[in-house]
Amino acid sequence: MRDRVLKLAELITTPLLPSDYLDLVDPLRSGADLRGRIEAVLPETRDAATIVIRPGRSWKGHTPGQYVRIGIDVDGVRQWRAYSLTSHLGRTDGCIAVTVKAIPDGKVSNHLVHRTKPGTIVQLDQATGEFVLPAERPAKALFVTAGSGITPVMGMLRNHRELADVVLVHSAPTRDDVVFGDELRALAADGRIRLIERHTDVDGMLDAAAIAELVPDLAERATWACGPVGMLEALEAHWAAAGLGDRLYSERFRPTVLVTGEGGTVSFTRNGTTLEADGATPILDAAEEAGVLMPSGCRMGICYGCVLPLREGAVRDLRNGEVTTAAPGDGVLIQTCVSAAAGACDIDH
Repeated sequence: MRDRVLKLAELITTPLLPSDYLDLVDPLRSGADLRGRIEAVLPETRDAATIVIRPGRSWKGHTPGQYVRIGIDVDGVRQWRAYSLTSHLGRTDGCIAVTVKAIPDGKVSNHLVHRTKPGTIVQLDQATGEFVLPAERPAKALFVTAGSGITPVMGMLRNHRELADVVLVHSAPTRDDVVFGDELRALAADGRIRLIERHTDVDGMLDAAAIAELVPDLAERATWACGPVGMLEALEAHWAAAGLGDRLYSERFRPTVLVTGEGGTVSFTRNGTTLEADGATPILDAAEEAGVLMPSGCRMGICYGCVLPLREGAVRDLRNGEVTTAAPGDGVLIQTCVSAAAGACDIDH
């Protein structure tokens, strides 16, 4: 009887399915694709905002420090980006929050910070990421962040009050550009953290040697660092040289680009789009800029959510310069978020 009712409902609602109508009435229901409804957009600085989201009933929760992929329609094209979760685990309203910093020419970040309105429905993935505290908390912790790198660390500070000895070194252009500035300064005033702010417009760029001077007991601390790639590479080299490499945990928002080369013509065989891409731009970014809807995930070469078959041509891995080639008809899988055109190439998409 149930199957007959469902089949009748499908006939009545064709070409849509009954679930399509349920999505309109209750998009956050159990059993539906995981979605969220934006409840509020709260400004943090001139170019950053906290996005409060009510997740669907299939949301499994998160560990502080993890990130979530968000899919949102921008100018009619579904875009996916990953953002760190910054909310308290015990929110009584059941909502989660991510804090987004709008970057120059950032299509999604600018849309979320400056144009998104409450009530907007977004797509969600379950939380993921390994930039978290260990089960056995460190006796002494050091966090080194710059810009939006404070976001995963803020998630940790808000939810791990058991940390007894915390130093946070944070860098931003000015005092007003410090995301969560008032809250961080309040934590410092209450004695929960030792806060060291560096404002690059006045103090210059933060480097590893300066951190070592600012934190004399650095070698005794487990360290978590998040920020621009250049800063992270400098910290990793310094910690490794000091024999402390295993006590530094870093989180990148973008992959390290080590090798670039010639670009080429990129063709998407099923979509029918052809574009010219330079040798330094990931195929994923070039495609999205041309309006091609692409699968994506972390955008750092970690999650493999962007993998597509290379049918012909050559691409270069921007992390190490390795060139992958395919003969006509091949289906060599490539990660489009870390691969650039190395000549003409055809992507099965």
